[in-house]
Amino acid sequence: MSDEARVLSERDGAVLTLTINRPKALNALDAATIQALAEAVGGVAATPDIRCVVLTGAGEKAFVAGADIAAMASLNSWEARSFSALGHALGDALEALPVPVIAAVNGFALGGGCELALACDFIYASRAARFGQPEVNLGLIPGFGGTQRLPRRIGVARARELVFTGELIGAEEALRIGLVNKLCEPGELLPKARAAAAVIAAKPPLAIAEAKRALRRSEELPLSAGNQLEQQLFAGLFATADRREGMQAFLEKRPAKFQGR
Repeated sequence: MSDEARVLSERDGAVLTLTINRPKALNALDAATIQALAEAVGGVAATPDIRCVVLTGAGEKAFVAGADIAAMASLNSWEARSFSALGHALGDALEALPVPVIAAVNGFALGGGCELALACDFIYASRAARFGQPEVNLGLIPGFGGTQRLPRRIGVARARELVFTGELIGAEEALRIGLVNKLCEPGELLPKARAAAAVIAAKPPLAIAEAKRALRRSEELPLSAGNQLEQQLFAGLFATADRREGMQAFLEKRPAKFQGR
């Protein structure tokens, strides 16, 4: 399969849907698929009129069932480090996008698939979805950021339990522990994720970008430093045309027309 076919892109106004397209392999992440997805993410960063991204997997069985075990089985330590670096670079690129990314998890999100979803801003899931970090069953640990992003999302104690046991959890449990934001019936998952993306896409993009930046940094900065960053970003937005338009539209009781300036 060519790299171009591994990730499908569908544009609807300011919303872009990226679909990992290896349904026969349950959308497993091999190096070529990671690179194709990274290229698609790079294209988002270079396209200023994309305001939100939905990331999903082809078919109903899997978002991403994990890294491609057949491709990993023969790796030596140096090759495994390079493969892990590819996955980490993709997660970092998703987080660094100035636009939000919604993971629409339609089935298995295991190992690298769970880690990919964790690199998105938030997760909508089908009620048929299942999540887990089962790498320990292969004599491994998560290699695409799971030991770092999972505890930040659901807390250290629950993350330890999932990583140490390799337990798979259903969508209801994922919602209960805060891994997932919303559950949808399988046929409603993409429409609801895209509807949420459309709401975000209608907001002022500079404010959304700064909000994403501040929220991301909140995970690593002390509270005092985070508050200083928030003040800086808040003040900077007062110099934008979108801020002036937003306030003027509010005072005039009309819809705002944001232009990203």
